Amino acid sequence: MAEMIDPFGRAITYLRVSVTDRCDFRCVYCMAENMTFLPKADILSLEELDRVCSAFVRRGVKKLRMTGGEPLVRRDIMKLFRSLSRHLDSGALEELTLTTNGSQLPRFAHEFADLGVRRVNVSLDTLDADKFAAITRWGKLDKVMEGLAAAKDAGLQVKINAVALKGVNDDEVDRLVAWCGDEGYDLTFIEVMPMGEIGEDRVEQYWPLSMLRAQLAEKWTLEEIDYRTGGPARYVRVKETGGRLGFITPMTHNFCESCNRVRLTCTGTLYMCLGQEDAADLRTPLRLSESDDLLDDAILEAIGRKPKGHDFIIDRRRKQPAVSRHMSVTGG
Repeated sequence: MAEMIDPFGRAITYLRVSVTDRCDFRCVYCMAENMTFLPKADILSLEELDRVCSAFVRRGVKKLRMTGGEPLVRRDIMKLFRSLSRHLDSGALEELTLTTNGSQLPRFAHEFADLGVRRVNVSLDTLDADKFAAITRWGKLDKVMEGLAAAKDAGLQVKINAVALKGVNDDEVDRLVAWCGDEGYDLTFIEVMPMGEIGEDRVEQYWPLSMLRAQLAEKWTLEEIDYRTGGPARYVRVKETGGRLGFITPMTHNFCESCNRVRLTCTGTLYMCLGQEDAADLRTPLRLSESDDLLDDAILEAIGRKPKGHDFIIDRRRKQPAVSRHMSVTGG
C-alpha cells in the first residue's frame, strides 16, 4: 500500500495517539485544575483506536506512541497495547512506545517489556518532592520514582522529559543532568508551548532553551552527536556522564522541516501539526463503515493538507495561547 507523503515531500512514519484526555495529575503548564473532560460517547473505543492505528501502519507508519492525558489511567489500556503488538511481531511496526507521568508504571512495566515495548518517556520536571507536588498539583514524586525503578527492572530504556520553567526548576538543571547520568536515563528539556487556557501566565513560565543550554555549558561539556529518534529533539552527549541530552525548542528553533508525524486525539480527530488548528475527522468515516475504505480515504486527504510548519509564539501583549486546545487533548 502506498506510503503517506505530505505536500512538502515528507514521508509520514510516526503517529502519536492520545488515548484519553484524563490524567491523575494536573500539571500547571498542561491542564487547568478543574478540567472538563470529554463525554464517553465522543471517545474512540479501544477497538476503534486499534483500527485507526492499524490503518496508519498499513500506510507506512513505523512508530506508534501512546500518550494522553495519562495513557495508563484509561481502563483496560493494556488490551490496546497487546493488540497493537502484533504489528511488532509481523515487522510492519518498528516501535511501539508511550509517554507517561510514571505513576502507573509499577503495575505495567514488565508487561510492556514482554510485549516488545523497548523504551518509555517519563515526564518529570523536578527531583524536589514539594516542588513536584506544586507543579503536578496531585502527584507524588515517590510513586514516580517507584515507576522508574520498575521500568529499569523490566529492562526498558527510559528518557526523562523535563519542561523548562523559569523560576520553578531553573535551579535544578545541573542536578537533573547529573541524576540522569547516574541512573542511565536520557534527558530532554522542552520549552513551554502556548496551548490551552490553564490559569497560569506562560510569559512568566517561558525559559528559552538557548539560555538553559548556556547555563549547562558552564558546568558540563556538551558534545554534538548525530543521533535522532524520529522526534523533534536535537541531542548532544554530556562528556562527564556519557548520557544523551536533548532539546525540544518549538519557540526558539522551528523543527518543522523534518516533521514526519501526525497526532490523533482520543476523539478521532487527526491534527497534522501540533501548532495548527486544521484537523481531520476520522471518527465519522470509522463509524460509518466496517470496511476501512472511507477511513483510508480520510487519512490520505488529511495528509495532503499537512502544513509546512507551526505558528507557535509566546504573545507578551495578548497573553493568549497560540492554540486553544490543551496539550492533554492533543497528546503532546
